[in-house]
Amino acid sequence: MAATTELVKELRARTGAGIMDCRRALEEAAGDLDRAAEVLRAKGLAAAAKRAGREASEGLVDAYVHAGSRLGALVELNCETDFVARTEEFKRLARELAMQVAATSPRFLSKDDVPGEAMADQRAVIAREADGASEAEIDRRLQQWVQEVVLLEQPYIRDAARRVSDLVAEAAARTGENVRLRRFARFKLGE
Repeated sequence: MAATTELVKELRARTGAGIMDCRRALEEAAGDLDRAAEVLRAKGLAAAAKRAGREASEGLVDAYVHAGSRLGALVELNCETDFVARTEEFKRLARELAMQVAATSPRFLSKDDVPGEAMADQRAVIAREADGASEAEIDRRLQQWVQEVVLLEQPYIRDAARRVSDLVAEAAARTGENVRLRRFARFKLGE
C-alpha cells in the first residue's frame, strides 16, 4: 500500500520521525499506523544501540522536590551535545526521572551496580521466607526485588508497561544521540 501524505503527516506527528522514514515505515507496515510507529521505534532503538559507545559528556542535573519540601531527588542525565540538553523534551525526561527516584526510592542505578553480596543475601532471604519454593520461584522473586531496587529496571511510575530504561532508550532514539542516566540521589527529611 502506498503511504498517503495524510498518513505520513499523522505518523510524523505521533513519532517526530523524518518524512522519508515515516514513508518507508508505512510502506513496510502496509499502511498500518500502529505497526509503522513500532517499526520506527525499533529502528530508532537499534540506531541508539549503535551510539551507546559514544561519549555523553553534556547534559544536565535536575531536581524534584515533592510538595511540603520533605522529599526530593537529583538526577544527572547526560547526552552528547548541549543542543539536545537544552531541549524541552530532554528537560522533561530529567524531571520525570527525578520524580521516579523520589517516588520509588531505588538503591542502585543498574543491575551491574548491585553487589554480588547483596544479590546472594537477598536470595537467601527469599529462600528462607519461601521455604520449599522451587529454584524458578526463588529466581522470579529475586527478579522482582531487582525491579524494586534498580532504577533502570523499575516500571515507570506513569506507565507500568514501560521500564525506566525504555524511557532513556526512547529519548536516545528520538534525539539521535547517546542519552545516559549517570547517577541519582534521593533525600528525605529525617532519613
